[in-house]
Amino acid sequence: MRIRKRATLIKYTESWKYGTDCCEWDGVTCDTISGHVIGPRSSLYSAIGDLVNLMHLNLSYSQISGDIPSTISHLSKLRSLHLGDYQSMMRVDPYTWTKLIQNATNLRVFDLVGVDMSSIGSLSLLTNLSSSLISLILVSTELQGNLSSDILSLPNLQILSLSSNKDLGGELPKSNWSTPLSYLDLSSTAFSGNIPDSIGHLKSLNELYLWSCNFDGLVPSSLFNLTQLSRIDLSSNKLVGPISYWCYSLPSLLVLDLSNNHLTGSIGEFSSYSLEFLSLSNNKLQGNFPNSIFQLQNLTLLSLSSTDLSSHLDFHQSSKFKDLYWLDLSHNSFLSINFDSTADYNLPNLQYLYLSSYNINSFPKFLAPLQNLVQLDLSHNSIRGSIPYFNKLQGDLPIPPNGIQYFLVSNNELTGNIPSAMCNASSLKILNLAQNNLTGHIPQCLGTFPSLWALDLQKNNLYGNIPANFSKGNALETIKLNGNQLDGPLPRSLANCTNLEVLDLADNNIEDAFPHWLESLQELQVLILRSNKFHGVITCFGAKNPFPKMRIFYVSNNNFSGPLPTSYIKNFQEMMNVNASQTHSIGLKNVGTTRNLYNDSVVIVMKGQSMNLVRILFAFMVIDLSNNVFEGELPKVIGELYSLKGLNLSYNEINGTIPGSFGNLTNLESLDLSWNQLKGEIPVALTNLNFLSVLNLSQNHFEGIIPTGKQFNTFENNSYGGNPMLCGFPLSTSCNEDKGRPPHSTFHHEESGFGWKAVAVGYACGFLFGMILGYNVFMIGKPQWLGRLVEGVLN
Repeated sequence: MRIRKRATLIKYTESWKYGTDCCEWDGVTCDTISGHVIGPRSSLYSAIGDLVNLMHLNLSYSQISGDIPSTISHLSKLRSLHLGDYQSMMRVDPYTWTKLIQNATNLRVFDLVGVDMSSIGSLSLLTNLSSSLISLILVSTELQGNLSSDILSLPNLQILSLSSNKDLGGELPKSNWSTPLSYLDLSSTAFSGNIPDSIGHLKSLNELYLWSCNFDGLVPSSLFNLTQLSRIDLSSNKLVGPISYWCYSLPSLLVLDLSNNHLTGSIGEFSSYSLEFLSLSNNKLQGNFPNSIFQLQNLTLLSLSSTDLSSHLDFHQSSKFKDLYWLDLSHNSFLSINFDSTADYNLPNLQYLYLSSYNINSFPKFLAPLQNLVQLDLSHNSIRGSIPYFNKLQGDLPIPPNGIQYFLVSNNELTGNIPSAMCNASSLKILNLAQNNLTGHIPQCLGTFPSLWALDLQKNNLYGNIPANFSKGNALETIKLNGNQLDGPLPRSLANCTNLEVLDLADNNIEDAFPHWLESLQELQVLILRSNKFHGVITCFGAKNPFPKMRIFYVSNNNFSGPLPTSYIKNFQEMMNVNASQTHSIGLKNVGTTRNLYNDSVVIVMKGQSMNLVRILFAFMVIDLSNNVFEGELPKVIGELYSLKGLNLSYNEINGTIPGSFGNLTNLESLDLSWNQLKGEIPVALTNLNFLSVLNLSQNHFEGIIPTGKQFNTFENNSYGGNPMLCGFPLSTSCNEDKGRPPHSTFHHEESGFGWKAVAVGYACGFLFGMILGYNVFMIGKPQWLGRLVEGVLN
C-alpha cells in the first residue's frame, strides 16, 4: 500500500512544473468558471503524508471535507501549514493533532481557520506547540475550556488569533509578557478578568482585538507605552472607569472602539489627529462634546450614540469630515444642535447618518446634497410638516434620495401625504414612517420595490385600499399597516410575498372574508387581523401544510362565525413543537454594519394587558379568536399546541365542555374562555398548568366543584363569576353537601340521567317543602293524615 501511494504521488508531481498553469497539473481540481484551485483529488490528499520533505502546505479554500489524515503528521519538515477556511468542513482528532505538533517542530506558521477541533477535549494539547511558531491562527475552530496563558507567551509569536471560539476561556498573562506579538485577536471568546498592565510590555503590538469578551476593570494606562498601536477594539466588554487620555495621543492610532462598556467621565480633548475610526457609543460618558473631534479630518466613522453628552453642538464644523461615511450621534442629551442653513457641509461620502432621539423639529437642510446616503435614521424626534423637497441649485432633490436603502423617520409629527417621489427610491430595504400623522393613500409603487423587506406605516391616518400590486419575487418579510383607516378587501397579490413573516393589519376598516389564500406563505409566523370587519367562516381551502410556522394568530374583534378553525389549528406545527417556546427563531435581520436599525415588534393583549413584543420575542405563542361569533365545541387538537403561551376565545358562542387535553398545555400562561356557552365541570387536568397566571372562565354554565391545588389556589372569584352552579374555593358557595364524596368526583348526568343542576334543584325543593311542613307541625300540632302515613310506614 505504501509503495502504491508513493507511485501515485510520483505520477502526480511529475506534471507540477514551475511557471505552468496549476489547473493542468495532475491531482489538482479547479473551478471551471473562476479558474481558482478548489482542491486536490482525494487520492492525493490521503497520500500527502509521503511528501516527507515538504516545507509549505496550503490547502485553504480547497473545499476538502472530513477528517484530516493522520499521515499529515509525517511532514516533520513543515514550516507553514494552512488548512481550512471560514466554510471549512474539515475535522482534526486528538491523535492526529498530538502527532502533528510533536513532529512538526520547525513549524512557524500554523493556520487552521474553520477546522473543527471540538473533539480536542483537553486544551493541554495546545501546550506542546513549537516555540518556533511565529503565527498561530485557530479562528472558529470550536475550541472549548480554559486556555493556558503560556500560549500567549510563546517566545517568537508575532500573530495570535483565537477569535470566534465562544466557549474558549482564559486570562491574559499578568507578568513576564514581553513577546514580539504584533497582532492579538481574542474577540468573541469567553476570555475574562482584567486587562493587565503587563500588556504594556508588548512593545511591537500593532493591532489589539478583544471585543465581545468578558473583560472587566479599567482600561490599563500602560497601553500609552505602545506607540506602534494602530488599531484597538475593546468593545462589548464590562470595562469601567474613565478613558485615559493616552489613547488620544498615540501617534499611529487609526481605530479606537470602546463602545458597549460601562465607561464614565468625559471624553476629553484629542491631541493626535490620525484617527480614522472612533466609536465610544453605549457608555456612561458625560460632559461636553469635545470640539477637538472636528480636528480629526481623517475620520471615516464617528459613533457617539447612547451616551450622556450635553452641550450645544455646532454641527457646521463637520464640514471638515470630507472622508466621513458613518456618523451616529443618536440618543444623546445635547441641549441643541446648530444646523447652519448657509454652511456648506461638504460631506460627499456620507452614507450612514443616525440622529434619532433628539429634539429635532424639522428636516436638517444639510441633507439635501447628501445623495450618497444609504441609511438615514431620524426617528423619535419632533419633526413636523411633510416629507420635503429641498431646492439645491438646479432642480428639487427629494428626501429620501433615490439610492437610499434604509429610511427611518418613525415617531415624529409628520403630516401630509407620502409623496409620489418616494417611488423613485426603489432601492429601499426598510421604510419606517410609523407613528406619525400622515394621511392619504399608500403609494401603489411600494408593492413593487424588489429589495424592500420591511414596510412599517403603522399608526398614521392613512386611508383607502392596500396596494394591490405586490410583485412576484419580492423580498418583503414584514408588513405593518395597523392603526390606520384602511378599508376595502385585502389584495390577492399579498400571496406573492413568499418571504413574509409578519403581517399586521390590526385596527383598520378592512372588510373581507378570511384571506385563505395566504395559506401558501410557508414563512408566515405572525398574522394579526384584529379589530377590522372580517367576516364568515375560517377554514382551510386545500393547502397541504397551511401556516406551519405560525406563532401569533390574532383575529379578535371581527365578525367571524362558524366553528373554530380546527383545519388550521391542527397544522400549527411550530406551536406543537414542545421546545419552540424556549427559542425566538424569528427575528428579522440585524441591519446596518454595527447597528441594529429595525427592531420588529407587535402589540398583543395578554393577561389583560397590552404587551409590546419587541423584535418579536417569539417564545410568546398566542391564539386570540375573541370577540367574534364562533360556535360549536372546543377542538381537542388545541391540547396539542404544547408551546402555546396565551389562548383567548372569550366573547363567542362556543358550547360543550373543556377537553381534558387542555391539561397538556404546560407552557400556557393565560387562558380566557369567558362569555361563552361552555358547560360541565372544570377539568382537574387544568391544575397541571404550572405557569398559568391568568384564568377567566366567567359567564358560562360551568358546574360542580372548582378544582384546587397548584396555580388554582391563586385564582380569585372573578375567574369564575357568572357560573351559578359552581361551588368551592374561592367562591363563597360551599360544597358541604358533598362531604364524604371522593375529591374532585363528578356527577355524570350523561350516565345517570341526573346532572348537577337536577340534584341541586331537587335539594332546594326538598328543603323548602320540609321547612313548610315543619312550620305547620309546630303551629297546629301533628296532622292526622301525616300520623297515619308515618304509622303505616312503620307497621
